[in-house]
Amino acid sequence: MTPQAPNDAPPLGLAIHLLGPPRVERGGRAVPAPRGHKVWGLLAYLARSEAPVSRQQLAGLLFEEAEDPLAALRWNLSELRRLLGTAELRGELIALPPAPAYVDLNAVLSGSWAQALCVPGLGHELLEGMNFSGSPAFEVWLATERRHLQAAAEAVLREAAQARMAAGAMAEAATLAGRLVRHNPLDENYQALLVRSLAAAGDGVGAARQAAACRELFQRELGVQPGATLDAALGTLTAAPTARPATGRAAALAQLEAGEAAISAGALDAGLQCLRRAIAEADATGDAVLRARTRVALGGALVRAARGRDEEGATALHEALEVGRDASPVLAAAACRELGYVEFLRGRYERTLAWLQRARPLAGEDRAELARIATVCGSALSDTAHYAAAIALLREAEALAAAAGDNKQLAYALSMLGRALLLHGDLDAAGDALDRSVALAQQGWTAFVPWPQSLRAELDLLRGNVDAAANRFEHAFALGCQIGDPCWEGMAGRGLGRVAMARGEPRRAVEILTDAVARCVRLPDAYLWGKAYALDALCDAAVAQVMPQASAWINEMQDLAARSGMREFTVRACLHRAALGDGASAAAARLLAGQIDNPTLHALARL
Repeated sequence: MTPQAPNDAPPLGLAIHLLGPPRVERGGRAVPAPRGHKVWGLLAYLARSEAPVSRQQLAGLLFEEAEDPLAALRWNLSELRRLLGTAELRGELIALPPAPAYVDLNAVLSGSWAQALCVPGLGHELLEGMNFSGSPAFEVWLATERRHLQAAAEAVLREAAQARMAAGAMAEAATLAGRLVRHNPLDENYQALLVRSLAAAGDGVGAARQAAACRELFQRELGVQPGATLDAALGTLTAAPTARPATGRAAALAQLEAGEAAISAGALDAGLQCLRRAIAEADATGDAVLRARTRVALGGALVRAARGRDEEGATALHEALEVGRDASPVLAAAACRELGYVEFLRGRYERTLAWLQRARPLAGEDRAELARIATVCGSALSDTAHYAAAIALLREAEALAAAAGDNKQLAYALSMLGRALLLHGDLDAAGDALDRSVALAQQGWTAFVPWPQSLRAELDLLRGNVDAAANRFEHAFALGCQIGDPCWEGMAGRGLGRVAMARGEPRRAVEILTDAVARCVRLPDAYLWGKAYALDALCDAAVAQVMPQASAWINEMQDLAARSGMREFTVRACLHRAALGDGASAAAARLLAGQIDNPTLHALARL
């Protein structure tokens, strides 16, 4: 269903536009701009703050060069009150007034894709054209936010393109995918989406030309060829079977069951072909529930079992929502949750949470589905360093999975709970959760064992038991390589690098960690948090050895963390840069760490 733009346009009340050249409108008319940039910087910072900010913090952030920082803050707050037409913004703790107002940042970060596409500044920089050279800590914060909002704009365009493709609006999908590629031409998934949308629109020549242009660009700029995702985009339609379908509902169910069984047994290609045949059979019946069910099965298989096929899987899941509207709430919940999981893997956490918020009421009282939703949601909150909320939600997921009797889901929830506790510094509770996760996985889910085992080995390392950690990491790495999972290999490889550092072998450690970073992302749909985790260890080793590559690796880590909103890794990147002598990064690290509920991080930032 095509959204009507006027319904998603900004209201005619107070409207705050911070993407592109900033402006404030009231009743559809522009309010005269304030004097100087600092008022806009203050407004942007308050708009992105999750809690009220003290005057002392704001004064130190934006006005540290002034003779009287607090007096400068008072003047800028008075200008901001005039700009917004409010008598608030007083007191020791400052927050934007709770009165309803349109803020373009919120529409991009947490609105629907239809709302975000109506934002005039979509894809433009936050506070475009402004710099704050006299406030170095604020400059670091602003650069981080600009990266994050650029990534959010890309996520919106990607989601919109997939939704329009699922609705059959192929030309619109191709236009949106083209905008996406212009934003970030070196993302293989975006290129594949454009190729797939062109092919689906019937422009086979255009799709082939785009694929060729992509290969030339990647070779010229990166020195590599794109992976199999691009070839798959040229040749795969979601419902393309090998033989002609149409023998009814029983045939669709038989193909569905055969496909799921084949994938469970490890026969991926055969299973995917059965599922594609099931979709074609289901379409012939006209049964909305069956059509949605087969697409959820194919989408889930492509996301969970296939390597490098998440974009194709997302297309099938969008189709499930389109063809099965209101036919089966639980199936819709599963499709939304899997779409949220795709976003989770790629570090698009606002979109993750938006999908899961949509999934939760659709799941009803289905404990197994509620457990899956809570696990992904808790994991996303952990990735973005909202630890208290993450731990509470993952404990809920644990209880729901146990009540549903789903041991695989229980093992997964416990591993994510253990990871959050580990990062938060609660080592005893982390050890209990991770030991239980490993034990459950060993009872029938061997392919999952390397993940909790690597986390459990990290706990050994933190406790100083280097040999025990080495044994666990080596086992996890060997099993990860046997399975061929880049995330498992990267996690265990990171651990082995940390073991080498603990044993006084820094050169070997850097070699192992460099390899671990590469392994993490050798496929275009790999889990980006794992890459950031490995980069953090690599930067730590490189800074300790004063290596010339340290700065480049820190840049890579900081860019990844900023684009995705991995707040703790943003702080850690600033701390690595501070260790190289950058005072502004040290100040930014303290500022950003103060917004995160993690005593372990506070100790590192010396709060």
